[in-house]
Amino acid sequence: MNEHDSLSRLRALCLALPEAEEKVSHGEPTWFVRKVFVMYANQHHDDRVGFWCAAPPGAQEAMVAADPAKYFRPPYVGHRGWLGVYLDVPVDWEEIAEIVTDAYRAIAPKRLIALLD
Repeated sequence: MNEHDSLSRLRALCLALPEAEEKVSHGEPTWFVRKVFVMYANQHHDDRVGFWCAAPPGAQEAMVAADPAKYFRPPYVGHRGWLGVYLDVPVDWEEIAEIVTDAYRAIAPKRLIALLD
């Protein structure tokens, strides 16, 4: 899958969530629900394509330990438990949808989270 396709699929997942909005932040497409929940990373800090997202407590450590070829601790936000996900490797889009939804749940107001359930 090329970079444009992966960005299009990620964008569709993010914007399908209640009241999610896309803005450009630090030169990259970024999705907000009041605050940032997903940031695209197109070779912004290294030569990889992926995204950074909010994650439930402990998820970053567990996922990076389980599969460092797919997941990483992103710069700047990694210390807050955010997860980095590479999109330049074979990607399971159902898994990506779950990660994006978990990121949304970590940031969105309770009223909006209730719309998912």
